[in-house]
Amino acid sequence: METIDKIINTLKNKHIIQEQVIEWTEIKSGTTDGTIYRLSSEKKPLYVLKKDEPKVVAATNGFLETYKNIKLLPNVLYTDEFNEFIVYSYISGDTHINRGSKSEWMKIIVGELINHYEKAEENFSRGRVTGINRSLWADFNLESLEYAKANIGDLFSNEEHRRVRLLVNKLNTYEYQQEKYYLHGDAGVHNFVFNSHKLNGIIDPSPLIGPKIYDFTYAFCSSPDDLNLETLYSSFSLLHQEQRITKVELLEEVLFQLYTRIGICKKVHPQDLVAYLEAWKEWRVYLPSI
Repeated sequence: METIDKIINTLKNKHIIQEQVIEWTEIKSGTTDGTIYRLSSEKKPLYVLKKDEPKVVAATNGFLETYKNIKLLPNVLYTDEFNEFIVYSYISGDTHINRGSKSEWMKIIVGELINHYEKAEENFSRGRVTGINRSLWADFNLESLEYAKANIGDLFSNEEHRRVRLLVNKLNTYEYQQEKYYLHGDAGVHNFVFNSHKLNGIIDPSPLIGPKIYDFTYAFCSSPDDLNLETLYSSFSLLHQEQRITKVELLEEVLFQLYTRIGICKKVHPQDLVAYLEAWKEWRVYLPSI
């Protein structure tokens, strides 16, 4: 892999970058295993350059090219022939903070991203594009369940864990779970760019093949604020559905997503854990009985 300075010179020679003077800054990120650089000219951020494993770069490029007409996503400017790095447009704003009303940005996520998702080709397996190929979405759910359970541990009782497993078994019987859409796969506030309290962009896809409801509930549960029915239903009413999802099924999907989110929080985002556990007290009433 070439140094960042050599890569920038190559991009200039290929006329991908027009500016003669480019400063670069490495961006620290806890949500990607790759290395990300912000490229600026005269202190104005213009581009993002991301180095990563070839399969990750190829998957990122594939997703962004497929949905290049979605304004919330960055524009791909260049991907090198060996898929060692990708360059795309910089979206101004901040992730996590100053995000405004969840009700408002969830409606934007649904209307400007999820409702534009395309069906995956029949030969595509379910699950992470860069991960294990799975014939059934149920297998992906069960893996997510085991991962969350291991992280949550004795924070929940054995009975609570068993009730969640019963919930997942129930989810796996629903017909819409067989849908195969080409999803962002990591559509949460850590990858949402906000500017002046309004959603301005979505970055860092981790492409996934599965039902659209996954990205919807993932986005809804990606922050512990406003995890209420009013916010949920107002955005869900805008979701285009291939197969109708009932409100009961929706609540069960959110409950499982919340369980997996608590597992992630306990491991890498402990600052949000208390708020999520408070929300769990309200949502756990939808767990099936043993």
